[in-house]
Amino acid sequence: MAKKNISIKEIAKLSGVSVATVSRVINNNGRFSEETRKKVNAIIKEYGYTTNIAAKSLRTSQSKTIGLLVPNIDNNWFSHLVLEIERIFFEQNYSVFICNTSQDEKKEISYFKSLDAKIVDGIICIMGSEEVPTKYLNRDIPVVCIDREPKEISDAYYVESDHYDGGYQATSELINQGCKDIVFLSRNKPTSANKQRFNGYLAALKENHIKYRDELNVHIDVNLHSYEGAKNAIDKVIKKGIKFDGIFATNDWRAYGALAALKNNHIQVPQQIKIIGFDDIFISSMSIPSLSTIHQDTEKLAYTACHLLLQLIKKDDSSEIQKKYVLPIKVVRRESTQ
Repeated sequence: MAKKNISIKEIAKLSGVSVATVSRVINNNGRFSEETRKKVNAIIKEYGYTTNIAAKSLRTSQSKTIGLLVPNIDNNWFSHLVLEIERIFFEQNYSVFICNTSQDEKKEISYFKSLDAKIVDGIICIMGSEEVPTKYLNRDIPVVCIDREPKEISDAYYVESDHYDGGYQATSELINQGCKDIVFLSRNKPTSANKQRFNGYLAALKENHIKYRDELNVHIDVNLHSYEGAKNAIDKVIKKGIKFDGIFATNDWRAYGALAALKNNHIQVPQQIKIIGFDDIFISSMSIPSLSTIHQDTEKLAYTACHLLLQLIKKDDSSEIQKKYVLPIKVVRRESTQ
């Protein structure tokens, strides 16, 4: 029967090496022979030794853990981003605590406090609200935000796609295909990403001498999923008799919901109404007709945010670290704008 809770000192005695050598083998750090590595690892395997993370973190001031806050793990784009972040940190020997906040400010604050108590080395916040509750942290933990510019934090670090250009390019794509009355379909939430997409939309209208119409700024019910909310919202626009010939939806599920509403009302896409979404998730290429969209480089966003947080954890000269990264987007043209 395997011995429980064997110590490093006992491993050293059983393998005939020093405690320091055992520590080097466990941490894969420093010099030791291949023979020593095999001998120590054989004892570790036989006795089922696992590192006491809590004790180690107290000694090193590092727990090799990261907190990751996501507003909605059901969202395909967020889940893809989370998987990529987790993969990158796992390759760097970090464990990741994934916290689903459901876009609830109280949950976000609670998770910040909990992650602080767990002695995480850093936190990544994916877009939820603009308020980042760093004031609830008792330790000086580096925080990197993705897809939101934190409000009232002058020294914040964040990584985002170029949402302004995304909004501009999406609207321009519809205008170039002959649209003049374009619905801006979004959730009524004042995030920096949403504001920038809307400003890009306005800029494209202005550049093409198209007057902004407030009735075409359509918000979905915040209590509904993007698909259902968009379907209901566009159905109401149609029933009101509001004139429109294009829809810029701020994510692909909203674009798909808009498409469903148009089909239910026997309106043809793209012949009568053209649609473009945002994110380039699987539904945009699988729908019939397929949906044009704005592609965000998820892998690059994840890599940039992880690399930035690791720099801050390692306490590289923070004055030399870039605080803001804005990554380019691209238009993906499919059947819905042809």
